[in-house]
Amino acid sequence: MAMGTKAIWEFANFHLDPAERLLLRDGNEVRLPPKTFDLLVALVFGAGRLLEKDELLKQVWPDTFVEESSLAQHVSTLRKALQDGETGVSYIETVPKSGYRFTALVREIPEAGSADQEHSKTPAKTTRSLSWLGLAGIIAVLAIIIGGIWRFSGIGRRGEAAPLAGKVMVAVLPFENLTGDPGQDFFSDGFTEEMITQLGYLDPARMGVIARTSAMHYRGTKLGVDSIARELGVQYVVEGSVRRAANRIRISAQLIQVRDQTHIWAQSYDREGRDVLDVQSQVASAIAEQIQLKLTPEVTSRFARSIPVDQEAYDAYLQGRFFWNRRDKPGLQKAVQYFEQAVARDPKQPKFYAGLADALALMGSLPDPPVPRPEAMERARSAAMKAIALDETSAEPHASLAFVEMHYDWNWMAAEEEFRRAIELNSSYATAHHWYAYYLMAMGRLEDSLHEIRRAQELDPLSLIIQRDVADMLYYARRYDEAIVQCRKTLERDPQFALANFSLYEIYSQKKMIPEMDEALRGMETSGQAGLPVIGPAPGDALVGRTAKARKELVELQRLEGQGKQLAYSIAVVYASLGDHDQAFHWLDVAYRARDGSLILLKTDPSLDVLREDPRFTELLRKMNLAFNT
Repeated sequence: MAMGTKAIWEFANFHLDPAERLLLRDGNEVRLPPKTFDLLVALVFGAGRLLEKDELLKQVWPDTFVEESSLAQHVSTLRKALQDGETGVSYIETVPKSGYRFTALVREIPEAGSADQEHSKTPAKTTRSLSWLGLAGIIAVLAIIIGGIWRFSGIGRRGEAAPLAGKVMVAVLPFENLTGDPGQDFFSDGFTEEMITQLGYLDPARMGVIARTSAMHYRGTKLGVDSIARELGVQYVVEGSVRRAANRIRISAQLIQVRDQTHIWAQSYDREGRDVLDVQSQVASAIAEQIQLKLTPEVTSRFARSIPVDQEAYDAYLQGRFFWNRRDKPGLQKAVQYFEQAVARDPKQPKFYAGLADALALMGSLPDPPVPRPEAMERARSAAMKAIALDETSAEPHASLAFVEMHYDWNWMAAEEEFRRAIELNSSYATAHHWYAYYLMAMGRLEDSLHEIRRAQELDPLSLIIQRDVADMLYYARRYDEAIVQCRKTLERDPQFALANFSLYEIYSQKKMIPEMDEALRGMETSGQAGLPVIGPAPGDALVGRTAKARKELVELQRLEGQGKQLAYSIAVVYASLGDHDQAFHWLDVAYRARDGSLILLKTDPSLDVLREDPRFTELLRKMNLAFNT
């Protein structure tokens, strides 16, 4: 499409004449601010093409330095003028972290009155109509973003959100690292996670926040906001960028209403690093009070507290979170090191102890922890209790303490109390729902465990491990066919996800479906993924009568157990499947004395059904405080 002084463009019921600086809708003039008009011309001229933000800034403001937030404000103004999205048709698509695309069908008329040269650019895009649920949700997001971590530096601009009813969901997309140094990705990723956490504390009855795992899936994506929202099931999206220089931090953030892709608000913040947490608490509290959100006393108290943070300690904390999210042995070891550095430099920050508790608790649950399991669990307990002593309203240490009480102490009443407290404080904390689902399964409350794991899935819909664990809960409930369907759904998203194939292998072995069981085993073997259960195919081989093969595999499992791996429970499962009950109980006793975390499966594991009538099984349940009916 050529751009000339006499070119006239038409799209939908609009008539655009750049030379006359005239925009008509159904013959009536639509007045636009000068720069908003220039922006429209640039978008229409590039119709169908992704226009990067830098490109638009150069076209519309060629001789002036302008912040991205100004561009977002003009896009918002333009969308309102075009009534973008109001009739189900959207003209301007937002592509997170990148720019904008004009999506309407554009006709170019080179000479006035001539309409015989039509160039089809891109079919008009119909914006997905999403259900609208709760004005408080958008206000809550504005409160924390404007309160976020940085002082107000300039004038933000609000759009008008339609009144909503019920609960809304928000996604915080990965904040872009603008430092030019990939080594600073930990900070931009950490800021994203901190935003997710802080939003989760606001009015949980009226707003939910998508978890980090799913949000980080969209780093560097070219997908439009509407596509992301459709995948995540959200009504609002937060995106932005991070830049650091010396001891200053600059954040640009914007809030997008998905229905019409309107930029409800955009703002930049410039702040000294040490005041990060102080400003977050003060401004978020003030904004929340101004807009009359129904904050709990705990949240109000949380926002009222303010302590300066050591910048190097905060960096170490964010590095720790970066490695904790890997959830593997090397990552957890590094996470512990970074969290310990943070605590040593700034021992008054509760979140640093919470991170340390998270890392040590997961480390202690590994089959071959780098430190003795009792040491890891006791250190996790100590760190969690220290975090709670410093800030009782922080959800993470309550969940970590519950994890220790469930996996190591078998103190079921205390564990449930801590899980429920974590969820009460931050109902968007997907990890708490995930771990609580396993607690409920351990109690034999299988329907409740399914409800809880599905809540975790709603908050973290792209987490493969949570998707797989939905299948696990169905498996423990003996709903094998549904579990197979769920595993297949997980493998559709990632055919190389070995743990889903392992779950399929377990399910098919219970159903004695040998060809399907072998197919799942091949899927495990070809995935090349680390982290598969060391037990391997032994239980399945035992169940379907491959006795010689199972016994050979048992020899290897016992050798590994002798080297320090915690496999006693798994060995007991194989012996139970072989019908050797005495050996099964011997190894269950070994697991009990080692406080093997897998024993939380005792009450519901289908592999142990053959032992349940034996008095020794009842006695083991009694010793673990599990001898009760559900």
